[in-house]
Amino acid sequence: MRLLLVEDDVPLAEGLAASLRLGGYGVDWFKIGSHASAALVVETYDAVVLDLNLPDADGLTLLKQWRQQGVRTPVLILSARDEIDDRVRGLDLGADDYLVKPFDVNELEARLRVLIRRMQGGRVNNVLEVGPLRLHIDARRAELGEDELALTTKEFALMQMLAIKAGQVQPKEQLISRLSDFEQDMSANALDILIHRLRKKLEGSTLVIRTLRGFGYLLEHKP
Repeated sequence: MRLLLVEDDVPLAEGLAASLRLGGYGVDWFKIGSHASAALVVETYDAVVLDLNLPDADGLTLLKQWRQQGVRTPVLILSARDEIDDRVRGLDLGADDYLVKPFDVNELEARLRVLIRRMQGGRVNNVLEVGPLRLHIDARRAELGEDELALTTKEFALMQMLAIKAGQVQPKEQLISRLSDFEQDMSANALDILIHRLRKKLEGSTLVIRTLRGFGYLLEHKP
């Protein structure tokens, strides 16, 4: 089982990650919310443990964005905010559970087991569709019409970003930033190369990636 831990308290996160790994979990830990968001685009997790007070964003804002983008991974909020209103808001925005600090690691692991069992027992296909393109988010698999579409990890991440907002311009700087959050070697030239490769793979279909000079790119479906 693989977990995404989003927590900026270094001693707490290091201790928690160590305990979870001893419990048999793989753990990816991020202190910055935008880095965690980028990881969710290119990786598959069984659950997310999310702190609310992050350096670059409020955890509830991140959670809302993830749910709007179609991320269905179970999210357990871990927070010192213990007011009823905070807990209700977190659950209403899409959290699957809410645990108040301080907490017992054994209880956290038990709650995670419940969330993961629930997700596995009722898992539905998390598929993003734009015209003939189907992106199977959980499986990291793509189809174009009736055929499999071979995409690298970076290509899949970029295609997902474009598909989520199909028909809308995605600023070049924003795409570079989101890809750089997870892949440190991303640059403007590297993005151009990725766009070129995706265009080649979409040739002959009703999908095109348009360039708007000075603005960015958009994925467009032309039936």
